[in-house]
Amino acid sequence: MERGLYIAASGMVAEQMRQDQIANDLANASTPGYKADRVTQRAFADLLLSNTATGQTVGGLTTGVAADRMVTDVSPQPLRDTGEPLDLAIAGDGWFGVQTAQGTRYTRNGQFTAAGDGTLTDQLGNPVLGRNGQRVKVDGDGHVNASDVGVFALADPAKQGDNLFTGTAGGTNTATGAVRSGALEGSGVDPARTMVDMIASFRAFEAGQKVIQTIDESLHKTATQVGSPNGGA
Repeated sequence: MERGLYIAASGMVAEQMRQDQIANDLANASTPGYKADRVTQRAFADLLLSNTATGQTVGGLTTGVAADRMVTDVSPQPLRDTGEPLDLAIAGDGWFGVQTAQGTRYTRNGQFTAAGDGTLTDQLGNPVLGRNGQRVKVDGDGHVNASDVGVFALADPAKQGDNLFTGTAGGTNTATGAVRSGALEGSGVDPARTMVDMIASFRAFEAGQKVIQTIDESLHKTATQVGSPNGGA
């Protein structure tokens, strides 16, 4: 019976992580270039088996589950026209490069602006990198030559927050995508599907709660009635 408590609790913990991921996706449903996440789960018995590096027998937990890892879908999304000259989008594969205090980061969010010195920057003030790694300049009319903006190939992209990614860059002009002015890439979140996922996750979480409540009531009766000479009367 106590094992059932751990099985139900493992499911609730996994669903809590999934709900955090879904909530973050919903909050970015309209963020240009945002890439949606997905939490993968696996049987807790498999997790214990892969963690027995010392050879010590831990034992399985049958149908218990655990959140395994977060997977990000980095596939390109449809572009939408905005008419803003500093809005840029990559049609196809590739990433914009920006220079941050922590080093070069990459993004698909092309909602750029002009700094006081005429440098093209992202919404955080990070300079956008050009084809040869130099900073991109905005002309006097508030426009930028799309061919001056670098498109970087990126291997093993990983989220770093603020819609920025790290990864192994393959250099400029090796990506197949082309920069398009006056457009932005849409968010990778499907709000309708994500809401369905949220409801399903809540139902699974509530099921775990009910299991724990039922086991708790059974344990209470066992402690107060089964051992009583008069049956708890």
